[in-house]
Amino acid sequence: MFGKLVELEKRFDDIEAEMMKPEALSNMDEYKKLAKERTDLKEVVDAYRQWKETKAEHEKTSELLKHEADEEMKELAREELGSLEKEMVRIENDLAETLLRKTEKQAKSMFLEIRAGTGGEEAALFARDLFASYMKFAERMRWKTEIMSSSPSDLGGFKEVIVVIEGKDAYNTLRYESGVHRVQRVPETEAQGRIHTSTITVAVLPEPEELEININPDELRIDLFRSSGPGGQHVNTTDSAVRITHIPTGMVVTCQDEKSQHKNKAKAMRVLRARLKEKLEGEKEQEISDERRKQVGTGDRSERIRTYNFPQGRVTDHRIGLTLYKLQDVLNGNIEEITGPINAHFRSEALKKG
Repeated sequence: MFGKLVELEKRFDDIEAEMMKPEALSNMDEYKKLAKERTDLKEVVDAYRQWKETKAEHEKTSELLKHEADEEMKELAREELGSLEKEMVRIENDLAETLLRKTEKQAKSMFLEIRAGTGGEEAALFARDLFASYMKFAERMRWKTEIMSSSPSDLGGFKEVIVVIEGKDAYNTLRYESGVHRVQRVPETEAQGRIHTSTITVAVLPEPEELEININPDELRIDLFRSSGPGGQHVNTTDSAVRITHIPTGMVVTCQDEKSQHKNKAKAMRVLRARLKEKLEGEKEQEISDERRKQVGTGDRSERIRTYNFPQGRVTDHRIGLTLYKLQDVLNGNIEEITGPINAHFRSEALKKG
């Protein structure tokens, strides 16, 4: 932990030096970036400096105690040492918590992407059910939601749906929902009553600020076409749907839910910006180049973070071995009994790593 704190303090000092340079003062965008980073670091750097001052005072008092002959003064020094040690422990605990918060991505809004995986129409139907569960949870949390893009299936499910969620702690509450979700149930179309296993994938992406990701318009190919299918029938007489391809990465985002071509384009750009940020961060951390692929895997049945078993009314999160016999409650949006323990687990793991 303290190695990281040394790095953060050095970065803080470097930023303050950069902000005083004429080139930073003359470039408002660059200055705003530096100012934002400085603000983000200030809390933890101030606490670290307070810890260093307390530690120095502790060392000074310890040295005095070694050479003090007067018993009354020795007792006072011992009391002072005890108080300083408690203060150091308190600051260390605060620092650990603050560092943990700093490592968590803070985002005003986030994208929740749900896609049908293995299982065809049954997977699409469960994608709809899980989407409804998240929306009910968001409503209870008083988060604002807006569908960015959707691709309905023939029976009313979702091949894909992307929604933006805006609200306090939305991203850090839902971030560990990313992965493969497996459903085991008897489909409505199954005459023999056999249980089918299907999967859907979920990706949770923080929405970056526009300043964080600069997209060159020359690197985009924008195609316009007529909206189609449920949700698009009322606008399919004009080329209002938008498909944006980011040529360097091959990323493709399609939006057709709005009547306006301009609104569809704006939504698609927001989704593209989030995906690009996630990709760039993945490369920077020398992880796989596409962070979204790491989150969701391939969608095969063998990969899963959670299983929803309808015959048993059971939900199991395989990462922490949590099992709840409250499937209907979960589908009604009461997911905090899952998200709470999951978040506590990963926060604890992060603290252990320091």
